[in-house]
Amino acid sequence: MKIYHSLETFPRLELGVVTSGTFDGVHLGHRKILARLLEITRQSGGQSVVLTFWPHPRTVVSEDSQGLQLLSTIEEKIELFAGLGIDHLVIVPFTRAFSELSSDAFIIQILVEKIGTKKLVIGYDHRFGRNREGSFEFLKEHCAIYGFDVEEIPREDIENMAISSSRIRKALATGHIQEANELLGRPYSLVGNVVKGKQLGRTIGFPTANLHLHESYKLVPMNGVYVIHADHEGKRFQGMLNIGVRPTVDGTLRTIEAHLFDFDQEIYGEDLKLDLLHYLRPEQKFAGLDALVSQLMIDRESAISFLAKM
Repeated sequence: MKIYHSLETFPRLELGVVTSGTFDGVHLGHRKILARLLEITRQSGGQSVVLTFWPHPRTVVSEDSQGLQLLSTIEEKIELFAGLGIDHLVIVPFTRAFSELSSDAFIIQILVEKIGTKKLVIGYDHRFGRNREGSFEFLKEHCAIYGFDVEEIPREDIENMAISSSRIRKALATGHIQEANELLGRPYSLVGNVVKGKQLGRTIGFPTANLHLHESYKLVPMNGVYVIHADHEGKRFQGMLNIGVRPTVDGTLRTIEAHLFDFDQEIYGEDLKLDLLHYLRPEQKFAGLDALVSQLMIDRESAISFLAKM
């Protein structure tokens, strides 16, 4: 997959098969659109193009976007698109000026002149251009003038799947990790750098890797204990994860701490990827460290049991 961080560097195509959107999470609903994009590409002999925007448009045009948490970082989106077999990924810098482009200007200047679109595939109710004024109906009325065909994924297909980025965010915020994973079509993941914490875990027999996320806008699920897979330097490990403030030791800052089974390496300063598989229980305050350790032992057995059944 070829990646472009500007439209200026994109070589205009003879037969571009294009879709556009923010694609936060690249979930199963998005993948239905992308599957159709790739199908048309194969049938037509063209080249597939995904046009996406960064930063997220809501952070630029919406007054209520402060603190918006996203399902995927731009690096994760790139990896997901590459895994699907997309030919070209264009990451358009989304600015206030870009948001003011009319739908007609967006079509002519970008889809036609810059990309060479011959077929456009969009999801139901997809909008584009200033104030989201562009619509499927507008495209159908004018596509002969622009010189390309447009196809919309049917409303019933999208509604039957009942998948949206906002629904996934809500599932994660309420501890429904398995629902979120089903809608994503893969485990929700957190990626970051292992940093030193207070190292209390190793004194009670549960050493942890304290994860500092690469991007602050990445959504962190509800506080609690999770079953996880952890990827480090090409190897996969099983474990459990605590997200929270550690109330038993009077903690105040929210941390992400992974305890990996059968793992004894020092990995401070190294990257770790965590796949969240199952929500075990909410975070709670125990009477003391002994009570905490007893519960952690139960959690570990529950995690091992869950993993054995996967």
